[in-house]
Amino acid sequence: MKGNSTIDWAQIFNLRSFVLMILGVLSATIAFKGFMIPNHFIDGGINGISVFISEVFHINIAIPIIVLNLPFIILCYKKIGKTLAIQSLIAVLLLALAVQFIEIPTITKDYVLIAIFGGIFIGMGIGLVIRSGGVIDGLEIMAILTKKKSAFSANEIMLAAAIVLFVALGIHFGWDTVMYSIVTYFTAIKTADYVVDGIEEYNSLTIVSGQSEEVKQMLVQKYNKAISVYKGERGYLPNNFEIHHDCDILITIITRLELRQLKNAIFAIDPNAFIYIQSIKEVQGGIVKEKMKH
Repeated sequence: MKGNSTIDWAQIFNLRSFVLMILGVLSATIAFKGFMIPNHFIDGGINGISVFISEVFHINIAIPIIVLNLPFIILCYKKIGKTLAIQSLIAVLLLALAVQFIEIPTITKDYVLIAIFGGIFIGMGIGLVIRSGGVIDGLEIMAILTKKKSAFSANEIMLAAAIVLFVALGIHFGWDTVMYSIVTYFTAIKTADYVVDGIEEYNSLTIVSGQSEEVKQMLVQKYNKAISVYKGERGYLPNNFEIHHDCDILITIITRLELRQLKNAIFAIDPNAFIYIQSIKEVQGGIVKEKMKH
């Protein structure tokens, strides 16, 4: 596996990407200094380990953030992509500087609020940096690499690593803190997923219609959607089991934002059409808009 041999400087110096990165770093800094560090909370990941080391050994948190993330960024540069590595290095350095120099008072001591809002802010930070084209935690790089060689998702890989960290946290700070930190971790995952995917979360739309040709033309010509067609049969209803017809079963990939509009367009052609929607974790290949480029 080799990383991209060229660096996309236009993406690195893109104003929109830089603004997203700054906002992501600020959000993560609020999570760390306003919620998590003062209350001995951590999230799963390299930055969570950095917080843990800082607390146990009483060293400046910026040092482990840089030192622990750097090997993963080098690995990313060699194995995944140079542009991703450079943008991730910038994000990590900005985070280290932010937690070092930006003063944020402790926002709350309530463990429930810390778990929820600390997770929201760190999740927003992770998601915004991903949207900028980088990552803010080295474990995300390892998850990308491991995912290509295993059947596990990135979140599952990061969860496995987080469990080890939570056990160490429990031994040192107590199990109440661990349980609240787990809530923080899952809140962060869900928030990051929403920030990255948002209303663009992909869904698979399956359509069975007696007017399949018209529906095909509408999807492809009017809405510029790629479709797959399976040959099947429709009918076999409980009171008319013997009645059935050959038909085309249409499948297309849509975003959440497009769902209502396409449903209305399909039923305008065939009010008796049968459709169902499935959420999709990941889409690769074909004619699908990319959400993030490394």
